Amino acid sequence: MPKRINFPEVISKLKDFYSHRKRLPSFSELQSLLGYSSKGGVSLLTSHLVKRGILKRDPSGKLVPTPALEGGIKLLGTVQAGFPSPAEEELIDTLSLDEFLIKNPQASYLVKVTGDSMIDAGIMPDDLVIVDRGRQPRHGDIVIAEVDGAWTMKYYEKRGTKVLLRAANKKYPPIEPKAELVIGGVVVANVRKYK
Repeated sequence: MPKRINFPEVISKLKDFYSHRKRLPSFSELQSLLGYSSKGGVSLLTSHLVKRGILKRDPSGKLVPTPALEGGIKLLGTVQAGFPSPAEEELIDTLSLDEFLIKNPQASYLVKVTGDSMIDAGIMPDDLVIVDRGRQPRHGDIVIAEVDGAWTMKYYEKRGTKVLLRAANKKYPPIEPKAELVIGGVVVANVRKYK
């Protein structure tokens, strides 16, 4: 007789495993973790988890977590930022902020902002910015750059072969690299926590 699946318990154990190890368990680890006597039972369980949207398969067929397993936040709908409109709460999806904000996880990192040179771009001191070091900067992107030995965050402006780094605060003049410019990545998101 097949083992009855206790989905809340299975999901709880998978979430715990994933949060500590940042990966899904192997079939052998699942077998041990959930007390299954065979890998066939684990295979059947994973099929059920895929059907329920707890796991999914990537293009190569490998099992990967969904936001439901990664501890995502419920996306309940939209809100009007102009004139008020009647609100209806409707569960649209479960959303992982990592999945929403980070397109290239292997090449991304977080930086805490200090200083006020980017306030007119909406980037304030103590914000966190997500930086993609795998993306080529384009004119108008906000970049993290090492300019003549010092790190900064500015707008990247390129005209011909000339590169300028411009602040989003009129107090600061543009920076033109004198000897060296190393781009550390392109800012792709800004995260602010309200206290």
